[in-house]
Amino acid sequence: QVQLVESGGGLVQPGGSLRLSCAASGISFSFYTMGWYRQAPGKQRELVALITSGGSPVYDDSVKGRFTISRDTAKNTVNLQMNSLEPEDTAVYYCTARSMLVAGRTYWGQGTQVTVSS
Repeated sequence: QVQLVESGGGLVQPGGSLRLSCAASGISFSFYTMGWYRQAPGKQRELVALITSGGSPVYDDSVKGRFTISRDTAKNTVNLQMNSLEPEDTAVYYCTARSMLVAGRTYWGQGTQVTVSS
């Protein structure tokens, strides 16, 4: 059974930092591109960042220079360090795992709420 379990969300003031983590189980972690998406109220879900099995990151322009994605193959985890948070970053953040071997196979976590507010 595949599980992606996110943690680390919460309430933070503008300019603050949070670190999201996602623990993956039930998949061959090394063969998956891992990513983070987010969905704000009334908006479509959007890509925040992803990282390939080789460790190459890709970021949405809105988070470049503020967010850092990383993966730990030994622990089967992917992390998102979020700095200089803005109210516009408020959303539910979802961890994803996209197979490199099977086209169209993508798993999603249940999401964790991030709220940036004073």
